[in-house]
Amino acid sequence: MSEMMGEDLKPIGEMTVLVTGASRGIGAAIAERFASVRMNVVLHYRNSHEAANEVARRCMAHGAKVMTVSADLSDKEQIVRMREKLEAHGMEPDILVNNAGVSHYGLLSDVTEEEWDSLMSINLKGLFMCTQTFMGRMVSQRFGRIINVSSVWGMSGASCEVLYSTSKGGVNAFTKALAKELAPSGVTVNAVAPGAVDTSMLDHLEPEDIRLLQEEIPAGRLAQPDEISSLVYFLALPESGYITGQIISPNGGWVT
Repeated sequence: MSEMMGEDLKPIGEMTVLVTGASRGIGAAIAERFASVRMNVVLHYRNSHEAANEVARRCMAHGAKVMTVSADLSDKEQIVRMREKLEAHGMEPDILVNNAGVSHYGLLSDVTEEEWDSLMSINLKGLFMCTQTFMGRMVSQRFGRIINVSSVWGMSGASCEVLYSTSKGGVNAFTKALAKELAPSGVTVNAVAPGAVDTSMLDHLEPEDIRLLQEEIPAGRLAQPDEISSLVYFLALPESGYITGQIISPNGGWVT
């Protein structure tokens, strides 16, 4: 597989990726996957400083150039400052992975307005502001990859996860619409919508709930984070330039 598509495009190993919410779980696995080809990796986190540093150490062990940045993605000024910091260090992203997100479990009748606003400000508004802040350079260089980490629940909905499902459904619609807007500029926009993944996001479930969940999945198990990161990496390749506007769901056959 060729690493270049066109004479002016950098090899993927010289590109920079920004992964939001990269201090753990799927985000950490995504960052390490890109680091394994020695791509420049920017790890975003909000509060988990030590966890982000540990991911950074694992990425650097691959020989990658790594930078960590902290920002509250519900605050546009902090996102802009993050961009300015990356520009100052020559780490402007060619690839943006919008992975940061939070979950919520409970009956809709019990949801407060504050809970709604908090979840939407991270899962949907934060994704919008990050994309808007970083896509300009991609458009100007006529190459870029925007990959949004969604959820199978954004496709099918889930009882007691109305807030989360709604936010991820919004991510999917955002992905499809922006893909059409940016396609003429050589920038692809796709979403990866995992099923149940073995991360801390499932910590609210009891062991028996996990067992029953696995029985519902045709593959008979939870996904591992590196199974999601491999798909994100594939979508970021220059050779994947004809794939855009897609919601791809690695879910073990759970939702088809």
